[in-house]
Amino acid sequence: MIIGVPKEIKNNENRVALTPGGVKTLISQGHTVYIEKNAGLGSSFENTDYELAGATLLEDTQHLFDISELIIKVKEPLESEYELFHEGQSLFTYLHLAADLALTEALMRKKITGIAYETVELPNSRLPLLMPMSEVAGRMSVQIGATLLQKYNGGAGVLLGGVPGVKPAKVLIIGGGVVGTNAAKMAVGLGAHVTIMDVNSERMAYLDDIFGGRVTTLKYNYYNVEEAVKETDLLIGAVLVTGEKAPKTVTTEMVQTMKKGAVIVDVAIDQGGSIETIDRVTTHDHPSYEKYGVIHYSVANMPGAVPRTSTFALEAATLPYILELANLGVIGALQHNPCLAKGLNTFNGHITCKGVADSLNLPYSPIHTFFA
Repeated sequence: MIIGVPKEIKNNENRVALTPGGVKTLISQGHTVYIEKNAGLGSSFENTDYELAGATLLEDTQHLFDISELIIKVKEPLESEYELFHEGQSLFTYLHLAADLALTEALMRKKITGIAYETVELPNSRLPLLMPMSEVAGRMSVQIGATLLQKYNGGAGVLLGGVPGVKPAKVLIIGGGVVGTNAAKMAVGLGAHVTIMDVNSERMAYLDDIFGGRVTTLKYNYYNVEEAVKETDLLIGAVLVTGEKAPKTVTTEMVQTMKKGAVIVDVAIDQGGSIETIDRVTTHDHPSYEKYGVIHYSVANMPGAVPRTSTFALEAATLPYILELANLGVIGALQHNPCLAKGLNTFNGHITCKGVADSLNLPYSPIHTFFA
């Protein structure tokens, strides 16, 4: 198979979809890999590293798209990339279509076979390709929150862990999944007072067990959130409904009761955001803004700031699936692997992920409509 890896163009997106090691693995199995020149520089991979691994470097982005059967990316295509695709091409990347009607329509119009990392799902409901970046984003959310709490960044001037004789900051995490668990690990490690809210009682029991009582777990409901946010120094939005737009878990009225200089980090911004006052997607260049006296952070590609770690972690998860797509062909791999098939979001001009269709109020075509 002919595989193309373009350079990511999202603001400060320094990850790359394949490392030289991944390229070498694909080449060894008889595939052809084209890498856009300088695609790996942000992750400290030189062009020569890819050439030594057997890839062919291309300077012309359009040419790379024209000759590639399968495009491998990290982030969703931006508007300027829509016309690079040719009809019937296959794309494997994070898509987050539930919050992006324009991209969804573009993929449907071009009849792109769009396979989303974030909806590939194992029988136990785990999301293996979302997990590594959720781990990174969860840990980063606390680092970022701690920085924004510093006075010169507009925060209240609070140290997360406090010091002897001074109480620590209060961190509220809404969502006890992979993002929330990793955020809690960092916050607990820094000595903060941590509360995790979730709707799943079994998950809360698990979190209580693994943290040995070092976190407070609370059932997510309106009253508990309303009371907790008033005393929160750092609020982390970490909810996820697979394939769907994120639910709003904190209202504008709740944010208005928060302390001046408190910080909100909404990791769910990729799926539309989970905090009602998050009204924009920010960038690493201008990551935060103030609203109602509270600092809001809503960067959609948080792991792009730590690309070396993120790229290796992402490829470790995606490469087995990329090999399957290349070795069996895209259709063959989707028919062979039901977990990968759950990642199929668009096919032949149709939406094949129910969560996406429901979120965008568009028709849904089950995958079995196309594959036996």
